[in-house]
Amino acid sequence: MNTLNIPDLRGRLTPDRALSELTWLRVGGPADYLFQPADIEDLCTFMRRLPQKVAVFPMGVGSNLIVRDGGLRAVVIRLGRGFNGIEIDGDQVTAGAAALDAHVARKAADAGLDLTFLRTIPGSIGGALRMNAGCYGTYTADHFVSAQAVTRAGEVVTLTADDLNFRYRQSDLSPGSVLISATFAPPKAEPEALHARIEEQLAKRDETQPTKDRSAGSTFRNPAGFSSTGKADDVHDLKAWKVIDDAGMRGATIGGAQMSPKHSNFLINTGAATADDLETLGEEVRKKVYASSGIRLEWEIMRVGEKLGDPVSQG
Repeated sequence: MNTLNIPDLRGRLTPDRALSELTWLRVGGPADYLFQPADIEDLCTFMRRLPQKVAVFPMGVGSNLIVRDGGLRAVVIRLGRGFNGIEIDGDQVTAGAAALDAHVARKAADAGLDLTFLRTIPGSIGGALRMNAGCYGTYTADHFVSAQAVTRAGEVVTLTADDLNFRYRQSDLSPGSVLISATFAPPKAEPEALHARIEEQLAKRDETQPTKDRSAGSTFRNPAGFSSTGKADDVHDLKAWKVIDDAGMRGATIGGAQMSPKHSNFLINTGAATADDLETLGEEVRKKVYASSGIRLEWEIMRVGEKLGDPVSQG
């Protein structure tokens, strides 16, 4: 790991920072550096002065992430205060990338704007954009107006829906760019009705999902191309949990990793799992599902970094 010396930063640059403390699954090795910028100007300065050969990895609250046990050979950029504001302007909601999805849903509901689908999605707005997160038939892209990002060259740019090219659980972003805010134009509704819907959704989530366990949300994307109507190839009527159950993998374990008995598409750390336990179990599930149904499940959880024992790259 080369030493970084970037003058005039107001944020915090920490070398050899353990990432296990920053992910919901509580696994993973260290990043070469963690940078927490003070504000947009500080982030732009850092990106401009950071040597181009140094990789950048934007990280939200770690709700949809496995960092492998060997760590991450990159500068992890994690936004915090200064990037978590939520503003209502007429019929539009603008949220910083570090704003929690749940907080955005609540504040929008207070203003009579319907972003209730965000309430039960773990994570922050930056991650919701990257994954085109969705719930109850609504996706982030459905109400998206524009976003702002800082490029690897340290420039602030505005992104449209065409730029991000939203797809099921995916979007496009230039390598090294960091999302900093997003604006939405949700439909109007009575605040009381929106808050009642949020409470119903929370109750349903707690009843059906292992919300008290260490998980990263849904592990695999629902398989594409399976529709009850047969009218489209990109529908996802067949659920990942169903094919996992059919393959006999509900409750399966490897080391400290388990496919939740409560919801079999949730990969959980029972207390002492390594990242390798979690990823190995996930791959075993994919193998068993393919043998059972011929369906290749795709990971929804992002997996990054190096496994222990991988050759150490220099840079």
